[in-house]
Amino acid sequence: MDLSRYLEGRLEASGVSLEELRELLVRLLNYGVLARGESQVERELYDRFVRIEELVGETLILYGIEHHHDRRFEYVRLYPPGSSTPGMDQASERAFGGSLRARLSQHEVALILVLRAQYDKALREGKVDGQGYATEPLEAVSLALRNWLNRTLPERATERRRVFQRLRQLRLIEYGSEDDLEQSEAWLRIHPMIVDFVSAEAIEVARGAADPTGRPHASAGGNGHAATGVEGDADVP
Repeated sequence: MDLSRYLEGRLEASGVSLEELRELLVRLLNYGVLARGESQVERELYDRFVRIEELVGETLILYGIEHHHDRRFEYVRLYPPGSSTPGMDQASERAFGGSLRARLSQHEVALILVLRAQYDKALREGKVDGQGYATEPLEAVSLALRNWLNRTLPERATERRRVFQRLRQLRLIEYGSEDDLEQSEAWLRIHPMIVDFVSAEAIEVARGAADPTGRPHASAGGNGHAATGVEGDADVP
């Protein structure tokens, strides 16, 4: 029996076709994440994933790719070979668990760290909605970025938009139109999957490089890069 016939046999009870399985796998591998609340397309793909999760997992594991499925907040994220998946202890090192070794700039890494810290704060204060999102004003995020890591958002509007687009692509944040990002009263919705994307260890390293006021120690470097443990572009596992 060839592989196609085997897969068709496994899929028969679910009502999912082989072509629909391919479409789902391609989407997962291209984006590394699937969030049901993101769009109608992702809603349909997520519902399809739920029906055939076991088979999808078996297929991905052939390539050493693990997946994490959060049923409460209805999202799936892939982890490349050697990464640590939430709830598992497979790798000796983990800073982030991004979408298949996402390559992130320093601006992106710093902003993600601050967003995770802001999410933790909202969680402690009970300011998370029923879907697990924390809503933060962009002004507060910018202030935390400056106070905590001694960094600012990119000065150029095009680069600043690119950073936020990247984080939205990773399904870590939601916001209105890109024009809203130029307004001081803009708001960001931080997705609960930020907790899985950024390890607690990475946050502790960053916090350890800051004094009680939230400002980096001199030993962290004048620009706070050492707090993130990243120099230049980051190859994120």
